Amino acid sequence: MLPLRDTIPSKSYPVVNYLIIASNVLVFFVQMAQGPALQKFIFTYGLVPIRYSSPQAGEYFTTGQQIFSLFSYMFLHGGFWHLLGNMWSLYIFGDNVEDRLGPVRYLVFYILCGLASGLSHLAINWGSRIPTIGASGAIAGVMGAYFLLYPYSRILTFIPIFFIPYFIEVPAFFFLGLWFLMQFLSAAGTPAHGGGIAWWAHIGGFLFGMLFVKIFLKAPGVGISQKLRQKAAKRKTHRLQVIRAIGSPDDPHLYGTLEVSPLEAEFGTKKLVNIPWGFQKRLFNVTVPPGVKEGTLLRLRGMGRATKTGEKGDLYLKIKIGGI
Repeated sequence: MLPLRDTIPSKSYPVVNYLIIASNVLVFFVQMAQGPALQKFIFTYGLVPIRYSSPQAGEYFTTGQQIFSLFSYMFLHGGFWHLLGNMWSLYIFGDNVEDRLGPVRYLVFYILCGLASGLSHLAINWGSRIPTIGASGAIAGVMGAYFLLYPYSRILTFIPIFFIPYFIEVPAFFFLGLWFLMQFLSAAGTPAHGGGIAWWAHIGGFLFGMLFVKIFLKAPGVGISQKLRQKAAKRKTHRLQVIRAIGSPDDPHLYGTLEVSPLEAEFGTKKLVNIPWGFQKRLFNVTVPPGVKEGTLLRLRGMGRATKTGEKGDLYLKIKIGGI
């Protein structure tokens, strides 16, 4: 299963979330530019438990390096696919959490989740010599917050069945609950101080994310957050939209709602629309002409249900202007 996006649109551009993604990508390029010095770079800025548990190992690093590694490790990655997988998860879940917390609190929340996940890894792998890198722990914290904030959101998931693209919406509490269960089972089956994926960092990040988001929601907001929210008012809605078309048994036509932003309504746009109907999952492009108004009907010929005579009805999409 490959998650594509959630079905809750954010009210503003996730500026901080995008900056975190950009920072991870930038650091990855710096990391790849190290060449033969890459291993030293990883051991210096990655999270290596024995550096903290062994005085002999720790003396090779300054106090500043020891502290900095607790934060820098979450911006390093083991390869392109490691980076892509982490950033894709952050892209899906981070925008809504930032929407709820605000940009400043979200940034602090993200960093604290990464720090807590790293400390969780240290506690379980205290004597390990293997460096841990990656944003997975911090992102697990974001996922934990999402689990509490939007449990009944739905995650649009891509499932290839016999090379046929199939899209299904999975409840967020099920998707994230299953993910957490898989992390726990994997951690339970991995020996302490073992190499590979830092499962306990994921688990710690997820649990601390749930704890931190409750604390942060009770904390007062920062004045600058409101100003950033206003400047980051969203200009676009989701490119891919799932539309649940309805229709009466004796009517071959189907009816649904397509959401666009005020800017898209003014200048026009194109959307990729998925229509679940029974066991069918139809995916097609829809062109929204410029100048549409709230309630405008778009008619898609032949996209409705087939009649007994073999003729097909039409699909009518009602324009809803939102996204801000």
